Amino acid sequence: MQPVLTEAARADVATATPPSPESHRLSHATREKEQRLVAWLAARHSVILGFSGGVDSAYLATVASDTLGRSRFLAVIGRSPSYPDAQWDAARTLAAQFDIPVLEVNTHEMLDPNYVANPSNRCYFCKTELWSVLRTVARERGLETIIDGTNADDLGDWRPGLQAAREHDVASPLADLGFTKDDIRALSRERGLSTWSQPSSPCLSSRLPYGSAVTIERLQQIERAEAALRSLGVEGDLRVRHHGDLARVEISAGHLDTWLAPRNFRALTDAVRTAGFARASLDLRGFRSGSLTVLGAAAGA
Repeated sequence: MQPVLTEAARADVATATPPSPESHRLSHATREKEQRLVAWLAARHSVILGFSGGVDSAYLATVASDTLGRSRFLAVIGRSPSYPDAQWDAARTLAAQFDIPVLEVNTHEMLDPNYVANPSNRCYFCKTELWSVLRTVARERGLETIIDGTNADDLGDWRPGLQAAREHDVASPLADLGFTKDDIRALSRERGLSTWSQPSSPCLSSRLPYGSAVTIERLQQIERAEAALRSLGVEGDLRVRHHGDLARVEISAGHLDTWLAPRNFRALTDAVRTAGFARASLDLRGFRSGSLTVLGAAAGA
């Protein structure tokens, strides 16, 4: 039987405060950034965007589509086993809602042994494949400028994919114009984008420790487990870290008490086991971005 979240837990989750900007009112500086972005886009002959449907690319897609129209702009979704179906569905839904022109292409990073080996610069090989495919699409369709959704906050992180973007002449207007994540969330909310409060969602391969081979089976395990947890009512940040037969679950720290309640904890671990893991643990430190190789303190079953 599918585990069911208790009524008390559902109430706790329902009343949890979603991620939000510091203020619902846009500052003058934030509005000026959007004006500069519109001017930047308008100055381009045509633009093609790597569109994942995440917070950043969703905002950039709507601004670019409004500014350039269907004849000068195209959002491209790269489909691969590491791209979650839930995110693909969200990207398609948003594109339909805001009349964003979309093309779907397949990427084949799984054929690259460098990517499959999962080194610490795995993202470099993934993005090299993505931008190579988009460069071909741009050439075939006569589109001039390739852009991505990198923002200014990303520049301080370890992101090997940025090197691949530079090598393929991919522009990052949000980063170049100083957009922070808070700016993008605030502007997305004003535009009515459902993504304004969406947690970050990197590719499924990011749940595998470096050096652990990327396989379709492992990616599917992770996706099934995260989908099962979402269906239970887990909200906010969520990662199922793959450690062989053990799934280490990270959720937002503010929700830990809810899921450590005995009945809810059993429901959580049962859901993860149903996805194909022999063992499951809940990381007691909560969600931590980039937590790939550290097990840490965890409640397990």
